[in-house]
Amino acid sequence: MPSTVLILGAAGHIGQALSMAFADAGWRVLAQARKPLPDRISARPGIHALRCDALDGAALASAAREADVVIHALNPPYTEWDRLALPLMDAAIAAAQVNHALLMLPGNVYNFGRELPPVLTPATPERGDTPKARIRIEAEARMAAATGIDSVVIRAGDFFGGGQGGTWFDLALASKIGAGRFVYPGPTDVEHAWAYLPDLARSFVKVADQRAQLQGHHRFHFAGHAASGDDMRSALEAVADRALRVAGLPWWLMRLGAPFVPMWRELLAMRYLWQRPHRLEDAALRELIGSVPNTALPQAVAEALVDGGLLAKATQPVPA
Repeated sequence: MPSTVLILGAAGHIGQALSMAFADAGWRVLAQARKPLPDRISARPGIHALRCDALDGAALASAAREADVVIHALNPPYTEWDRLALPLMDAAIAAAQVNHALLMLPGNVYNFGRELPPVLTPATPERGDTPKARIRIEAEARMAAATGIDSVVIRAGDFFGGGQGGTWFDLALASKIGAGRFVYPGPTDVEHAWAYLPDLARSFVKVADQRAQLQGHHRFHFAGHAASGDDMRSALEAVADRALRVAGLPWWLMRLGAPFVPMWRELLAMRYLWQRPHRLEDAALRELIGSVPNTALPQAVAEALVDGGLLAKATQPVPA
């Protein structure tokens, strides 16, 4: 019998990539989502839709009886973290406890706070000096303290690729490529951590395959791509086959509107991630799984444009 993974939040950006990667690897995938799954996910052999709310404990418990692995890929809206992030973590823990499944979480770099150093390892001290840092630190602490299960956090940088979604790549970097512009949220010479989602999802599969070795709580870093804005612009220019003019975000306008637009307020609080250079170090992950999937940056950017439906915009003539 194939192993079974329950993916919570399978309709989300990373949830879709995880569903496809586990199905491709021969796993039976239970794909939880409140809304209908995209056709490419629901039609994929090996993926079975579980239509319910993530806070419906009875529905999750019923599905989790068959799960060897539970992945918490739920990501509440940015403005709803205070209300939903910890209850969703508690729901994921409860689901994993039903069958003593391995609980896995896609982590991020928020835990390290505003003064995050340029190289991030699993041993880097965590600093709860932003609201989202405090929430992530508490959520992971609840994973580590949960009884009856083993757990893993795989920490990664900003997502891109793997389909259409509300990522910085889609909503900023490549959003104006058809007009010949590259929109970047910070200085273009600052190194930033990026995770190409198909690579990250395949890494989750490889870690899940090693679950017999993962007693207790573990944290791994997925290095992905440490790329500056200039690196990302060059990769986009290669696909578009033309030069792109750099444009920034109107942070000054967002500051003015922050008292009235909650999302702008939340984005401003995380602006430091575009101002401080950072990369993830993945030695522990490589020790566990051997080679870590890593698509070359130019190819990953090209595939991200295709998967996000942005390639036509990238290659069309720039308006005069």
